[in-house]
Amino acid sequence: MLTDTAIRKVKAMGKRVRLYDGAGLYLEVVPAGGRWWRLKYRFAGKEKLLSLGVYPEVRLADARVRCAEARKLLADGIDPSVHRRAQRTARTEKAANTFEVVAREWFEKISPGWAPSHATRVLRRLERDVFPYIGGRPIGELAPPDILRVLQRIENRNVLETAHRVRTDIGAVFRYAIVTGRADRDAAADLRGALKPTNPEHFAAVTDPNALGELLRALWGYQDGTPVVVAALKLAPMLFVRPGELRSAKWADIDLDAGEWKFTASKTKTPHLVPLAPQAVAILRELQPLTGRGPYVFPSARSNQRPMSNNAVTAALRRMGIERAVTCGHGFRATARTLLDEVLGYRVDLIEAQLAHAVKDANGRAYNRTSFLPERRKMMQGWADYLDKLRASVKVIPFKQAEGA
Repeated sequence: MLTDTAIRKVKAMGKRVRLYDGAGLYLEVVPAGGRWWRLKYRFAGKEKLLSLGVYPEVRLADARVRCAEARKLLADGIDPSVHRRAQRTARTEKAANTFEVVAREWFEKISPGWAPSHATRVLRRLERDVFPYIGGRPIGELAPPDILRVLQRIENRNVLETAHRVRTDIGAVFRYAIVTGRADRDAAADLRGALKPTNPEHFAAVTDPNALGELLRALWGYQDGTPVVVAALKLAPMLFVRPGELRSAKWADIDLDAGEWKFTASKTKTPHLVPLAPQAVAILRELQPLTGRGPYVFPSARSNQRPMSNNAVTAALRRMGIERAVTCGHGFRATARTLLDEVLGYRVDLIEAQLAHAVKDANGRAYNRTSFLPERRKMMQGWADYLDKLRASVKVIPFKQAEGA
């Protein structure tokens, strides 16, 4: 049996020297002066060696403890060398799967489809409000209380909208971790209703042409939704009807050959007609083979006898990272109302009639479904063409059209 005194007295020689302690444990002194603890053992009929550390960092008593632990593994039928490699791999994977690592990986994959300003805001929120507290922890080990504490710190600053946005960001990171095998469930999902509600706001809308171009490119590049949701996203800004009217659209009300959609406006309860530009007709024709056997153009995923959720378009926008402060399903109406007037120069009464607002003529009579139909048809075609130009990043010079003015 070795003693600390004997180990201290041994000197390096011109060859390796082994000082045996027992149970396969020995200290190997190399010519350069280094002293290594080794364990010689047999597993599956083969002789093997396991390094247990360097003397004096690992003292004799510590080496004996490590030897005993390895011998216990052998008694249980486990190769200590294989066990050590597995532990090292687990530590490496654990470090590679922290919340911050996964979040940055998610951000790099998803942010190219966002407006640069939005991407900057999302990353800033994560770096300021999330990473300092849970960024270094393995994402698969995080539980709802861990996420709640992060959100409550933000909530205590009385920035409720930010707290809700951060919860959305964290949920998106968890969903990415699930599909990439780093987490089993979304720990943020259980926190719905755990935060103070935000104050009601007016519907947000994008009214800057450049920002609208970025938004349109994001909508047309969206690939995570079903064909039904993708089609609705493309048509929402083009047709600018109320979200409930879009989701409940019926094939029986649409004449693709004539390029018309007739229905009863939900707010005014009056007949309404939406001229369909060829761009809109093309989207609908592509969708028709998928949903044309049922009554609804945009059916629910569960049953084609029901329309899709009244929040489907807005929910898709949120999954894309487009915040409520930027726009929502209803916001496309304000977008069209502003740009058709201020940029494209169409008459306000044409725009209001197309929005299905309760517009009256000089004699106090309400416009009927076909009022100004030729002019509105030209306006809807001009609007669709304008959106195409914005989406294609073609520079669009603001002008006031003489036609229809």
